[in-house]
Amino acid sequence: MRKQHGFTLIELVITIAVVGILAAIALPSYQQYVIRSKRSAAQAQMMDIANRQQQYMLANRGYADKTALEAGGYILPAEVSTGYDYTITLGTGAVPAFTVTFTPKGSQASDVTLKLNNEGLKEPPEKW
Repeated sequence: MRKQHGFTLIELVITIAVVGILAAIALPSYQQYVIRSKRSAAQAQMMDIANRQQQYMLANRGYADKTALEAGGYILPAEVSTGYDYTITLGTGAVPAFTVTFTPKGSQASDVTLKLNNEGLKEPPEKW
């Protein structure tokens, strides 16, 4: 009798099924990990913008809009700009105020919109 070499069809089908099940479990977890990672990078940039705003306030007695901030040398890093657009809204009252808003886009579109204001209020609080 001859010795058999290789895999049977059943062994191959079982292997493919196991790999498929593992991929179905691992891929969504990985995608959520990537979203959380990019959100953390965006939050770090929001804190950097808030710091720059405080420095601008000390020098100019008011907060900077997006144009003034970028003219002062701020550049949103590529790892954040691919996942978020940002805006800076200045307050209209007697007391200077600002709100930084990061709106998700592209592969980050399923994430939430992040906000940080001059008082340190972070929205949504459960995502910070």
